[in-house]
Amino acid sequence: MTSKIKCILLDDELLGLKYLKMLCEQIQELEIVAVFDNPLVFLEQQKQLNYQLLILDINMPQIDGLSVAQLVPTKGIIFTTAYKEYAVEAFEIDAIDYLTKPLRKDRLLKAVHKAMRNIEKEEKPLFITSNTNKGKAVIYFEDILLITTSEDDPRDKEVLLINDGRITLKNISLDKLLEVLPHGLFVRVNKREIIAYKAVQFFSYDEITTTIFDVNNKPLLVTIGAAFKSDFLANM
Repeated sequence: MTSKIKCILLDDELLGLKYLKMLCEQIQELEIVAVFDNPLVFLEQQKQLNYQLLILDINMPQIDGLSVAQLVPTKGIIFTTAYKEYAVEAFEIDAIDYLTKPLRKDRLLKAVHKAMRNIEKEEKPLFITSNTNKGKAVIYFEDILLITTSEDDPRDKEVLLINDGRITLKNISLDKLLEVLPHGLFVRVNKREIIAYKAVQFFSYDEITTTIFDVNNKPLLVTIGAAFKSDFLANM
């Protein structure tokens, strides 16, 4: 879990910047890397700085905060402003949050916690490494369509991959797999199977028609177990 977020503060108003810095110093989840009162100086120097989050004002001379944010698309953005009319534009560029001045510590802390959740998601690996029937393998989450318990040995799991690929994971439980698979991309649907949401073509209350074709070239059907219905239906 992310312990501290490395952040940069940017506001052309010195009093506002000083107050923002004071609030951020009271939030233990934040580590202030640098403070800027000039957006052009920030843009010139930010490439040499290691940071994850930018907290900035919108109304600034020379270049506004919305434009600055679009020049650092890989960073988390929290806007602070005295004006409410920019909220739509802020969220259109995927800002984490939009805070109106005067700032409150509790509201800023809530925004920081949102930023932490976003960063934790981005920091999760894109693949799993596991012992398989072909040796140690790297399996990317985006390639997985369905995971099912092996008929030959229930300790093993059969993984159906895109482009009709198939691989056997050795001696691993579905519970363990659920711990590492991205929750937003996969869901357990019964005692024996985990499915990727992208493999769902149609679904009813108790059955899924998948995008996977069986040996007879017909869509593979997967049962939704009674204990797993609410979780599946809520996420869908």
